[in-house]
Amino acid sequence: MVQVIQGKDITLAQLIDQFGLQRADNEQFFLEWQQDLPDLSDLEKQSLNQVKAEYLHLSRYQILEPVVKMVVLSPLLRLAGFYQPPFYIASEEEVRISSEDEGTIIRGRIDILVFHPPFWVLVIEAKRAEYSLEVAISQALAYMLANAGNDKPTFGFVTNGREFQFIKLTKQDIPRYALSYTLSLNRGDDLDTVVKVLKRLAYLVRNS
Repeated sequence: MVQVIQGKDITLAQLIDQFGLQRADNEQFFLEWQQDLPDLSDLEKQSLNQVKAEYLHLSRYQILEPVVKMVVLSPLLRLAGFYQPPFYIASEEEVRISSEDEGTIIRGRIDILVFHPPFWVLVIEAKRAEYSLEVAISQALAYMLANAGNDKPTFGFVTNGREFQFIKLTKQDIPRYALSYTLSLNRGDDLDTVVKVLKRLAYLVRNS
């Protein structure tokens, strides 16, 4: 009997058991979020300070997922250049992936997909402020596994508005993934780092 699981309900253990997903133990596997990050202009830094101030103001009350997307995620994607050529944005993109024996099917919708036709560039999952990123990571990985472009890595980006984490997935032979550190809006220049990484990923795609 085929088991159908909604993407939002998938666990990391299920992805490991049903799809053979492995965590990469090589520190060199995911250098894109650490090396050759670009500098930010003073104007970009001012924009990020405004994003931070607006989020902290609004966080006095419950911040739901649509507000996270509007207040935090949208300006980050704009600063990274993902609203400009050669990139395109899709929302609520429907995905379906089945295990090798087709005993398990995962269905869901990607919150935001950045793509450079025909390749996926960035799978983004946004959660309400009080949610842990662990839930978003499993969900993003499930959708990233559905990407048909096996010859290029797929990147993921998860946020609850206050915390941010990047994901890299490759699918050659065995699907492997790695995570960045968790970056926080409340810690030093972490928000600057988030945009630097997004800019770096955009640069790599443009020049690949």
